[in-house]
Amino acid sequence: MCLTAAGCGGGQEPGEAGAASPRPGGDAATSTAPTGEQPEPTASASPSAKPLPKGPLTGRTVVIDPGHNPGNRDHTREINRQVDIGTGRKECDTTGTATNDGYAEARFTLDVSHRLRALLEAEGARVRLTHDADRPFGPCIDERARIGNEAKADAVVSVHADGSAVGNRGFHVILPAGVKGGGADTSKIVKSSADLGARIAGHFARTTGSAPSNYIGGNTGLNTRDDLGGLNLSTVPKVFVECGNMRDPKDAALLTSASWRQKAAQGLADGITSYLKG
Repeated sequence: MCLTAAGCGGGQEPGEAGAASPRPGGDAATSTAPTGEQPEPTASASPSAKPLPKGPLTGRTVVIDPGHNPGNRDHTREINRQVDIGTGRKECDTTGTATNDGYAEARFTLDVSHRLRALLEAEGARVRLTHDADRPFGPCIDERARIGNEAKADAVVSVHADGSAVGNRGFHVILPAGVKGGGADTSKIVKSSADLGARIAGHFARTTGSAPSNYIGGNTGLNTRDDLGGLNLSTVPKVFVECGNMRDPKDAALLTSASWRQKAAQGLADGITSYLKG
């Protein structure tokens, strides 16, 4: 995800909101799938209507937050609207980034989120997505937080991919800082979110074979931030996961691979399951 409309680069840290524009390398909303891969069908963001199997996560609720929305680029005025993040104001949402070949972050996050939902439901969890490209744009970052809060989720994971400079590689998990001001108060979720994030980082590394970020987090794969409304406004354990850097060719080759995306979803699922069973 990117902080500015011009795209990410030069090691800039990721942001959750900024002005929208088409990304270099293609139209982020209409780019075609990598060769041999087909986009998944759109489904409702509501909890699955089918009966869930009994499993280790029976009775637990997980909210998955796919970063951005493929339609954001067509609604620049709406997503540039400022919303309250508790400690200030920030844009509603952004377009996200893309690979140099035009594979959009918004498509990547939906694909991984679909795979993650299937894995968690197989373990008995109730799963809700904040959106499933079933709305024209958004939701805004404050609404994303509110969806998890109102669901009384046991865990919320926001799925993203970064847009940094070539040579910057690996994944990192963003944790909420201790924030209190306006409508934000993370005091009750800092510790639990850190536990959730650490478990996800460990399982993600083992399952995907990807190393923790070499440019954010001091090689720990963990980064604490106080400027993201989706974390500031959460009242339930929540983390953001940047699965890799879309603008680095080596990372992009992983992110555009369906088999690697399945491993990414499995790593996320294993981390969430470990946290919920812990």
